[in-house]
Amino acid sequence: MKLGRFFYANKTFFGFIDGSSVKVLKSLDPLKISKESFTLDELKILPPVKPSKIVCVGLNYKDHAKELGLELPKNPVLFLKPPTCVIGHNDSIIYPQHMSSHVDYEGELAVVIKKECRNVKPQEANEYILGYTCANDVTARDLQPKNGQWTVAKSFDTFLPLGPIITDEIDPNNSPIKTYINGTIVQNSNTSNFIFTVQELVSYISSIMTLKPFDVIITGTPSGIGSIKKGDVVEVEIDGIGKLTNYVK
Repeated sequence: MKLGRFFYANKTFFGFIDGSSVKVLKSLDPLKISKESFTLDELKILPPVKPSKIVCVGLNYKDHAKELGLELPKNPVLFLKPPTCVIGHNDSIIYPQHMSSHVDYEGELAVVIKKECRNVKPQEANEYILGYTCANDVTARDLQPKNGQWTVAKSFDTFLPLGPIITDEIDPNNSPIKTYINGTIVQNSNTSNFIFTVQELVSYISSIMTLKPFDVIITGTPSGIGSIKKGDVVEVEIDGIGKLTNYVK
């Protein structure tokens, strides 16, 4: 299943993707769309979901922990990003130059929740996952130590690109992940380096808070994080999902 969220003729709809064509998914389409299928060129690709919350994992790659000289955590380190951060494929990341002079990219795998879950066991987690997409946990790095916590650094509008599609056709715990800046690879890892698997994260987070349909969990970033500047093109690529492309303005 490859699922996207699209805009056409002032209407938003979900569609199944097959190559370069999109078939309207009627079960998630309360509006009447004039056609049953489209080419991708006819549509604007929107963020694949509008989550009620985004739960983020602060350190979840062994290579990133080694890069920072940190011990592996015994439990996931969690924080939240607001839904107003979310933008889609080909949208612009707005540099908050009035407050920050050091903004970083963080390429990540995102998990999209399918149905409400609470106190889910790891072996049950897959039943509650709709699929996976690419994410970029954009961070105003210079504001992190100043505030003593991460909310300000992580929460600017446009600081969470998601997309381009959702798929359940990958192994979330063994997928290559890369980030590019202006075509040059700056992060190159694999989710097999996770400290906590996707199923363990869903279980742990759902033991703390209820996860709702279309909520998003972003699973941490690998080694190689670095800064972006105005004019940069940032791409996050995960095999089987595709490339999430955004422009820094």
